[in-house]
Amino acid sequence: MSSDTTTPDSGLVFPREGDGRRSTSATGRAVVADALRAVDPTGAVAASQESSWRSGYLPHFRRLVEAGLTSPEAAVDVARAGLASLHRRMRVATGGDADVALADWPDDLGGAAPRTVEVVGEAEPVTELVLPYRGDRLRGDALRRRVDDWVRDGIVEPSVAEAVAQVVAHPEWLRLEGRTVAVLGAGAEMGPLPSLMRWGARVAAVDLAERPELWQRVLTTARAGAGTLVVPTRGDGPLERTAGLDLLVEVPRATAWLAEQPGELVVGNYVYADGALNTRVSAAVDELTRRLGEQRPGTALAFLATPTDVFVVPRDAVEHSTRVYDSRSGRTKALSRPLRTLSGGRLLRRQYVVGADPGINDSMVPQQGPNYALAKRLQRWRATTARHDGALVSLNVAPPTRTRSVVKNRALAAAYAGAHRFGVEVFEPSTSNVLMAALLVHDLHTDGGPRHAHPWQDEAYAAAHGGLWRTGWAPRSALGLAALLGYGATRG
Repeated sequence: MSSDTTTPDSGLVFPREGDGRRSTSATGRAVVADALRAVDPTGAVAASQESSWRSGYLPHFRRLVEAGLTSPEAAVDVARAGLASLHRRMRVATGGDADVALADWPDDLGGAAPRTVEVVGEAEPVTELVLPYRGDRLRGDALRRRVDDWVRDGIVEPSVAEAVAQVVAHPEWLRLEGRTVAVLGAGAEMGPLPSLMRWGARVAAVDLAERPELWQRVLTTARAGAGTLVVPTRGDGPLERTAGLDLLVEVPRATAWLAEQPGELVVGNYVYADGALNTRVSAAVDELTRRLGEQRPGTALAFLATPTDVFVVPRDAVEHSTRVYDSRSGRTKALSRPLRTLSGGRLLRRQYVVGADPGINDSMVPQQGPNYALAKRLQRWRATTARHDGALVSLNVAPPTRTRSVVKNRALAAAYAGAHRFGVEVFEPSTSNVLMAALLVHDLHTDGGPRHAHPWQDEAYAAAHGGLWRTGWAPRSALGLAALLGYGATRG
């Protein structure tokens, strides 16, 4: 799926172009242009005329954020137009001569309807928030101090401390009584399933079928926990071999299965795949989310936003970044000058215009590619429109984390290894998992957290960006140097 053209056999696919190819670049370029057209016509033309989308997509994704900054209505308009364009363009390949629209997705592509199996944990529920961190297990005052230190060092926004403190003060929240949390991407390393199982929640697990190793890990986690895991399954044999739903071909079946779950339904999107497949599965999840919203009004939505994206940040973050940059040591300043000169000003640039209110943080990583950017932006668009329409939405920016997908990318792994030299903390998966699950619990018990005047402020609330928003340097201007400094730590 790393090439510009994909030829999947069935399920949700990119549309065919005039020459019969399924071009991911053509679709991504058109969706971004459509999202901008009403609010920023000039930006729409620039996106539509971008001839090298795979290398030139970055400024257009930044422009999507800048265009929405002019007013709350503009941000919502960009999100609605982007979603509508993607849903209008994507297709479902049924094996026939012609693809069909998403709205006409037939419900028989995935075979027989699944039955439900419950797996009940054997442990007692964990009744307090405990955060694993560098070999320690932090709780109570020690946990609060850790989060306060992150705030002081610019690793998370101050509102993270407020949210965590509320969860610490209300341990009864952890169980999520009366809810079913659908974890789409149950085996995801950044997903909340392990924490929810420890806390005694009820979780509906959705992930790929015919992945026995994945399901064995999920089922072991459930049995060792204190919650109830409900699993879709078909056929006879061990559950780890019969469990699962393929969202690329079974959105109608998955929608029907989730719609039957008891209690207040929470749909959590934690899916991930490489390349173009990531956009396809994210679009499938969004179609499932749209359908569930129609069938189950009041369904809550949950997302993890990547920190390697473009965000609007508050003046306080700009001022913090400015202080960091201005307080560089004499040695650092001396080393920086020749690097900036030799790079034509691209290296070690100041992150924000001094006094900007608000600022624009651009932490996009070119190596992640336009398909990843579109998949993650799609989730933010859905969060924006759903919240505007009155739904309970939990969207939190997650910290940079040493997940398997990062470690296998040599350049990203090296950059993460050297990131601490620029005031960025890269988290271990176990820490990120619990922290982000705690923020989800907070949001579900506080109606999605405070309501703000503009969607960018909703996104900035309780953002655990790892320091990317408050470092003194524009992240991409330091990325290469961070990778160079961290390369030795990743060897072997």
